[in-house]
Amino acid sequence: MRQQVTELAEQTSTYEACAALAYPRSSYYRQQQAKPVREPKPATPSPRALPAAEREAVRDRLNSDRFVDSSPRQVYGTLLDEGEYLCSISTMYRILREFAEVRERRNQKRHPAYKKPELVATAPNQVWSWDITKLRGPVPHVYYYMYTILDIYSRYVVGYMVAQRELASLAKQLVADSCVKQGIEPDQLILHADRGGAMISKSLALLLSDLGVGKSHSRPYVSDDNPFSEAQFKTMKYRPDYPDRFGGLHHARTWARPFFHWYNHEHRHTGLGLMTPATVHYGQAAELTVKRQAVLAAAYAKHPERFVKGQPQAPQLPTAVWINPPLEQDG
Repeated sequence: MRQQVTELAEQTSTYEACAALAYPRSSYYRQQQAKPVREPKPATPSPRALPAAEREAVRDRLNSDRFVDSSPRQVYGTLLDEGEYLCSISTMYRILREFAEVRERRNQKRHPAYKKPELVATAPNQVWSWDITKLRGPVPHVYYYMYTILDIYSRYVVGYMVAQRELASLAKQLVADSCVKQGIEPDQLILHADRGGAMISKSLALLLSDLGVGKSHSRPYVSDDNPFSEAQFKTMKYRPDYPDRFGGLHHARTWARPFFHWYNHEHRHTGLGLMTPATVHYGQAAELTVKRQAVLAAAYAKHPERFVKGQPQAPQLPTAVWINPPLEQDG
């Protein structure tokens, strides 16, 4: 456009040329005054720069077994005391910076890439979740430990234990007893937990292998990977009669027994269509849904004007329960 304005201005004037081509005169004059862009000159190495071979030798010396733990300043001072001079401290840093080595230069242990667990249950006794929570004892710094195993589909607590310590041997005993009570067959069940010491113990891993039970673990520091156990503990600790402190181990066990009976047989879970975990776990949900629907149908027939959206439907069970559903399963 600037070239066209220039050619037209030779025949008329700059004012008329810019007006005819609807081109701002300020832009035209500014571009006329702009200096041509010069190509950058190739960088000329400083005559004081170290040759490539010498720079590589300095880098190798800094990364040697002797100096890999030391900063350039420490290396510089040590070599001076020994009567040797490689280069200045700033040059040492400059050489390391070129290779992104101004940091810890030792080979560090890398954390493995933990895969997000994705587990699904479409019926009871397919996926269990378990965890351990602390119960406050009679005095500060005294705790009891509650082990709880939960079926994620039915939310039924298939096994629990209150103990004085968190031990792999106790976890192994609880898992084995729960599998026997529920009649778990090989390759039927996956047991999910976080990465506590008892959960990742070798003795428990060997037991699961003998029983044919798959194992799954949460990612480190990701509490959402074990949501069902966390939710169950929250339900427990928000009970009105949950004590601020337990007077002893016997008190904790005495309190736990009626709580788990309530949780399994009386507590109507919102995620289960307001049914109790025991109803779902032992296959009574379909029959109960039919009964509920009959009650709702009778209520609708008696007073249809009260139901603006038509005949109400009984709450339904989910078809599948996930730990970390894939993206296409969300919602």
